[in-house]
Amino acid sequence: MTDRRQFLKASLLGASSLVLADAAMASTDTPRAGATPATTSTKTSATGTQAAVTRVVSTWDFGIAANRAAWSVLSQGGNALDAVETGVKVPEADLKNHSVGRAGYPDRDGKVTLDASIMDAEGNCGAVAAIEHIAHPISVARLVMERTPHVLLVGDGALQFALEQGFKRENLLTPESEQAWHEWLKTAHYKPTINSEVRDYGVAGPPGSAGNHDTIGMLALDAHGKLAGACTTSGMAWKLHGRVGDSPIIGAGLYVDGDVGAATSTGVGEEVIRNAGSFLVVELMRQGRTPQEACREAVLRIIKRRPQVAKDIQVGFLAMNKDGEVGAWAIQSGFSYAVCDAKQQDALLPAKSVYGA
Repeated sequence: MTDRRQFLKASLLGASSLVLADAAMASTDTPRAGATPATTSTKTSATGTQAAVTRVVSTWDFGIAANRAAWSVLSQGGNALDAVETGVKVPEADLKNHSVGRAGYPDRDGKVTLDASIMDAEGNCGAVAAIEHIAHPISVARLVMERTPHVLLVGDGALQFALEQGFKRENLLTPESEQAWHEWLKTAHYKPTINSEVRDYGVAGPPGSAGNHDTIGMLALDAHGKLAGACTTSGMAWKLHGRVGDSPIIGAGLYVDGDVGAATSTGVGEEVIRNAGSFLVVELMRQGRTPQEACREAVLRIIKRRPQVAKDIQVGFLAMNKDGEVGAWAIQSGFSYAVCDAKQQDALLPAKSVYGA
């Protein structure tokens, strides 16, 4: 009798374990609540199966124009990697944009140095840092990925590689940026200001206290369900010559995992690097967080590590999972992100934040 009771007890415990395991798997596979209408994650195909949407997202107001360029690739069935390269080249070439590309503010020596990275769903990636005289560093980064055994080239070596690949050497210091630099030299005060990428967009002449510190980060999901990301910047204005932020650092400014999702960052790159920010966001999504939940937790970790510093800086994260669900979070209010898909090509959404309205 005792043996029979023990047998029945063991059988019941085993059945309960299987039920709990099945429930856990079901909760992992079920999309989590909280997506806004602009970030609905899936669509139903003619066969009744769930398929990822085609979508591109990017940081800041100038991401709208960048998204449209990327969408011209995605809407024709093109791949996500081509889309993100095409998209971020728009702000790289925009003479009104003083935080990205050829019109970026220089370092304290008057030199414009650019950083960029690109990554696909399979983990292929390439980057350049502190490169001068090349208008489209994102395209050089892609060739680093495709034509070299390396991930990152820097400084003179990056420039040499670009010239060998046929890129044109140019003077990137525009008259407006040079004027701003001379104005800055009057005080040589260095303090990056929060959300300057929006306030100083299109501003010509002396910006005085401007401390531009950004970046466009872009993530795309194509019709084949493939993710890719790109990140490009002129870095902090008036930085020390040779300073490199998070944008060209895979795992900091950008990270893509085709099985999970992708993330990019914006703001003061040093704090993103300290926390391997974009990699952290993707890993949090792997654990089951929504993109927005993952971005929020990454922001809170930055604040926890350096609470006094965090009060005076901006860092924002933008993420998209493999189903096309999007989320963002920032330290300070004012960070916005652009979303583009078949329903709407010019959506601009405010990110939630820890501090501010």
